[in-house]
Amino acid sequence: MPVKEYRTPVSNKPVLIGNEAKEDNIIFAIESSCDETAAAIVKNGREVLADVVASQIKTHIEFGGVVPEVAAREHLEAVNLVIAQAFEQSGLTPDDITAFAATVGPGLVGSLLVGMNAAKALAVAHDKPFIGINHLNAHVCANYLDSDLVPPFVALLISGGHTQIIQVKSWDEQSIIGETIDDAIGEAYDKVARLIGLPYPGGVNLDKLAQSGNPYAYKLPEAKLKNEFDFSFSGLKTASLQLIQKLKKECDELPKADIAASFQENVTSTLFKKTKNAADRINAKTVVLAGGVAANSEIRKKFFALENKGYKIYAPKMKYCTDNAAMIGSCAYFLTNNISSLNVEVFSRMTN
Repeated sequence: MPVKEYRTPVSNKPVLIGNEAKEDNIIFAIESSCDETAAAIVKNGREVLADVVASQIKTHIEFGGVVPEVAAREHLEAVNLVIAQAFEQSGLTPDDITAFAATVGPGLVGSLLVGMNAAKALAVAHDKPFIGINHLNAHVCANYLDSDLVPPFVALLISGGHTQIIQVKSWDEQSIIGETIDDAIGEAYDKVARLIGLPYPGGVNLDKLAQSGNPYAYKLPEAKLKNEFDFSFSGLKTASLQLIQKLKKECDELPKADIAASFQENVTSTLFKKTKNAADRINAKTVVLAGGVAANSEIRKKFFALENKGYKIYAPKMKYCTDNAAMIGSCAYFLTNNISSLNVEVFSRMTN
């Protein structure tokens, strides 16, 4: 794995980060891209010394989704507390830290600013390097925590905002094989969940309900795309809406469990088929799941069954699937395409 030289912001001293560094690298990381305020301390990219998450789910339930302005205010209230708790949990002090890292995007701009500015302030106050992290890279790096995973591999990144198949060639070299052209998988889950009357967070609740339904009760369409590894879920959302409207007219009680199970079977089969085909195309036998939707029970079931066919499957622990700071700390250690500049600005979405 490459080693990268960073510079301290005050004294401009060189600091090496990577497995060729002579000393252990201990990264203090902050994540605040959406509705979790998190701080973590990670040693050498794999060992979690502290992990603190303040969730805003209860706050946003009444709105049926995340309200950006509300989220930013809650981050402001929580960030100093989670920082203090992370130091207390680890027993470490700022002098023990090699560098401070934070998510700089993609995400909600107001929320990102809270975490990034907190990490920059710590970096300047204690003269340690600051490392800006891409949230999507970090989700993939969640698989390095408490594991022996090394590149190369194929990753399926599935979250509320992104759906991508990524070829990870080395620690710092990767390319997108396929991605969604409209809704991300998490968005599709949340929209269908709302259509059948499930509360926020919709994806988790739909997954639970689907387990008591018939996955073959209703046939839903799969989009046919020019790039066989790309995804489209807008048509599926429309078909689900039409099905629900039809069943409301025909049934005394909406068969929610069967709708949820049929929807889940459709999307998980599509994700599985396209990712497996992509892995086979490039002769990759290691497949990695990443992102919040990687916690989905049916997705894990389908992919881990591949281990019986000679594939090696990795997925983060459940607590590292959703947004957390431990994955930010791991990413700061393992990737060399991070940003080390106090002038870096946050960004809301990826641009080509």
